[in-house]
Amino acid sequence: MLAVLFARDGAVPAGGDEVVAECGGRVLVCGTGAHEAAAALQVQGARAVETGQFEPGTLAQQIAPLLDDDIVVLPGSPDGRDLAPRLAHVLRRRLLAGAIRVTEHEVFLARGGGREIHEVTVDGPFVATMVPGVRGTVPTPEADHGVPSVAEKVVAGTASGTDCAVLEVLGPDVATMDLAEAPRILGGGAGLDSSERFDQLTRVATALGASVGATRVVTDRGWLPHARQIGTTGCVIDPELYLAFGISGAVQHTAGLGQPQYILSVNTDPHCPMMQLADLAIVCDANAALDALEARMAERMAGQRG
Repeated sequence: MLAVLFARDGAVPAGGDEVVAECGGRVLVCGTGAHEAAAALQVQGARAVETGQFEPGTLAQQIAPLLDDDIVVLPGSPDGRDLAPRLAHVLRRRLLAGAIRVTEHEVFLARGGGREIHEVTVDGPFVATMVPGVRGTVPTPEADHGVPSVAEKVVAGTASGTDCAVLEVLGPDVATMDLAEAPRILGGGAGLDSSERFDQLTRVATALGASVGATRVVTDRGWLPHARQIGTTGCVIDPELYLAFGISGAVQHTAGLGQPQYILSVNTDPHCPMMQLADLAIVCDANAALDALEARMAERMAGQRG
């Protein structure tokens, strides 16, 4: 099995390290700054292919000759999800998207919003994408470890044919970006008393340059879409900062938090699991805390305009 990653300016995509671990350390990195990204993966024998900006149709044709008969696994990052179907088309192979585990003969796919796991038996090469944040990066016995060594740096040729034209690459919109890639997240739970509180949470998060997440209770009520749900049946995150408003910290939620650098929790129960996990625990009503935070931010913005 071979992991295929697209790097932007030397950055490894979300879930890239997990895909490399699933493939026993075998990886082909393409994109801009591919050499630096391959070295950052800390595996021996990584290959780097400098291909320029992201044009998925052209890229699939460029790297297809380098893949031989390998089973190809990509992270389910935005670029990975764009590239995988085009690569499967060029290689004339089956595409299995949304996997949580991939082997040479079996693929386990998350379906029904993560509530179902479908086991698919496969025979021969295929292309798969893996859900970021689910596998983790526990070392595999087959993986090569030690000093990273990029075995080859290849400049791929230009493919013929047409592709989508990249007019401009915009920075991520914190209101819509994948939670798995968000560096700051404000999460809301059952302690917030209405759907309007999540409109308020969104306003505060946007002002702070953060994304909004929620517990399953909130998404089941329809206050936020399922894509904003954090936990074992939602999205697995790994932000630098996580602010939890009115979240008690059920294991189904905390299992999806990854390893945030800082956790701040606001809750009336000082003994709930989320407060125990927090670097800073504030014992108060989460609704009142949101009101005070939004009012303070409004004052600050008024002062800046004045």
